[in-house]
Amino acid sequence: MYKVFVVDDEPFIIEGLYDAVDWPRFDIEIVGNAENGKLALEKLKDLPVDILITDISMPVMTGLELIAEARKIKPELKVIILSGFDDFAYLKEAMRLGIENYLLKPINLKELEETLSGTIEKINASRASYALDEYDISILRSNILHRWLTGKIEPEELSERASLLGLRLDQPYMMVSVLRTQSAKVEQALIQLVENEDNVLYLVDYDGDFVVIFTMDDSEAEKPRAIRLLQQVREQCFEEDICISLGSVETLPEHNTDSYRHAKEAQEYFLVLEQPSYVDYVDIKERKEEASRSFSLHWPDYAKDIAARDKQELFNKIDSDYERLRNTPGIVPSALQSFAVELIIRFKMELSDIQYGAAPDFVKNTLTRIMESASIDDLIAAVKEGIGGLVDSLNSDIKSPVIQQTLHHIHQSYNEDLSLKVLAGQYHIHPVYLGHLFHKETGESFTEYINRYRIEKAKELLRTTSLKVQEISREVGYWETGYFYKQFKKYVGLSPRDFKGLL
Repeated sequence: MYKVFVVDDEPFIIEGLYDAVDWPRFDIEIVGNAENGKLALEKLKDLPVDILITDISMPVMTGLELIAEARKIKPELKVIILSGFDDFAYLKEAMRLGIENYLLKPINLKELEETLSGTIEKINASRASYALDEYDISILRSNILHRWLTGKIEPEELSERASLLGLRLDQPYMMVSVLRTQSAKVEQALIQLVENEDNVLYLVDYDGDFVVIFTMDDSEAEKPRAIRLLQQVREQCFEEDICISLGSVETLPEHNTDSYRHAKEAQEYFLVLEQPSYVDYVDIKERKEEASRSFSLHWPDYAKDIAARDKQELFNKIDSDYERLRNTPGIVPSALQSFAVELIIRFKMELSDIQYGAAPDFVKNTLTRIMESASIDDLIAAVKEGIGGLVDSLNSDIKSPVIQQTLHHIHQSYNEDLSLKVLAGQYHIHPVYLGHLFHKETGESFTEYINRYRIEKAKELLRTTSLKVQEISREVGYWETGYFYKQFKKYVGLSPRDFKGLL
């Protein structure tokens, strides 16, 4: 969250700012306040602050003097002035110091909110252009590319971001490859590949897979070259286990999402093929068409029952479909196996929207049993066991190891300054992926969960201790008592003092 510090010698102005603005809507929190410039300057030395909101006319040190001194310790600090003086000399000096706006009291709330919004945009642009380190840039690039591959970004924003980040997406064709591995060496090999090839990009998606994007001018000539480049990545990591899948070649900009979706689907077929160097969606498509000629899978019925987590209904459908398969004239064992594989992979694709982290080894374990089945009864038992275990996991709300670790860290260190970036660094994954997985498995954003957990701890302290509200605010991890008040009222419906009064 962006951090704001407020300075005014009139307490009711500070109090009014806390209540008048919905700060979380702008992803902002007030981290402190002061009644004069000198006191504010002392606090600013120790606080992380992005935006300073200050009055001009104050005792001890004026707002203009404060701005000049604060910029010496925080050169990038953005400043908004509140003043009761419509004086050109003040305005002229403020403009010289570089401010975002000069607002007259009484404050026009709409103008203040528009100023805050514009200031945040300016901070974002500045950080993206100049202040981002390479790690942050890779996160931003991954986020933009993933939104593009999943159709969740508007053309105007894509054009702007692509220009800012130097992403070349202007070729007529594209092909996506997915690399699934536990090796840390692969990312270094991909970084080198992107540095050497103008039309290659890579990202880490929300499943933790490496996604390589090849943009092409001549797809027939360049697809074989793309495959050779991927094989070179494998050779650089020759001792590592890497599963490489290829999506379809698609035209840009119309079909940018199809290749990624196909590459993800092809990735799931590794276990049913005989140790291929890579799996191409073109071959999988032929396999699927052959299976569908033998038997048509009516997927919506299955999708409805897995959403309802109804294990018995799923088992009934499996029995019914395999009974029809048994009685299909000319059916061969390979078709029975293909149907089982198709069913499990369709389940995996469906799970991307309903908490897949609950059973991360579902596909691997189930397909292994399917391929080892010696009879149709063994095959059906393998499918039922895999799907039944999956539904049990979903109903038990079993979370992935990473999210279990994240929740444990929050519960142990909720009073510290927590961030997705720090935790993701500890687990060696991208913050974008961690944030998405966290929301998918808990139903809340990272920030929402922490705030709610802190407020529950604050309620406990209010019930069981004689600590003052300000002390409790610090105990549960809030820098500023006013922001703690606002969050407490949001989640409880009462102020901390009113809540204490009810006990």
